[in-house]
Amino acid sequence: MRSLVLALFFAVTATSAVAGDREDLHQLLTDFISKAATDAQAHQRFWAEDLVYTSSAGERFGKSEILQGMQTPATEPVTMSYAAEEIDIRLLGDAAVVAFKLSANDSGKDEQSYYFNTGTFIKRGGEWRALAWQATRIPSAK
Repeated sequence: MRSLVLALFFAVTATSAVAGDREDLHQLLTDFISKAATDAQAHQRFWAEDLVYTSSAGERFGKSEILQGMQTPATEPVTMSYAAEEIDIRLLGDAAVVAFKLSANDSGKDEQSYYFNTGTFIKRGGEWRALAWQATRIPSAK
């Protein structure tokens, strides 16, 4: 009987941890996406130090290049805003794969574009960080 109670306890605890991690990743992603255009601190928190980022233009770089780009003073008002749609989170212990559709809205040009994004996250020191990232532009319908 004691073994059964312990097994149930561990099963419930594991299920709660998975739900908590899924919730944490979802919140981390949506908070980051809402601040990505203007907030360097959001980038500092989101990306792992050893990040490998592959852009939709086929360029590969790391966290330091992203942060450098955020330090360059904007010469024009920021007109970009982003939102994550169709978020799919797959947990693998202290690693996770997060795939979603990113909508990018440029209100200055009245343009909307979409990208498929896939991020590999790792949990270090109790915090999730994006370790690898791939962005692919979705062609607009013709």
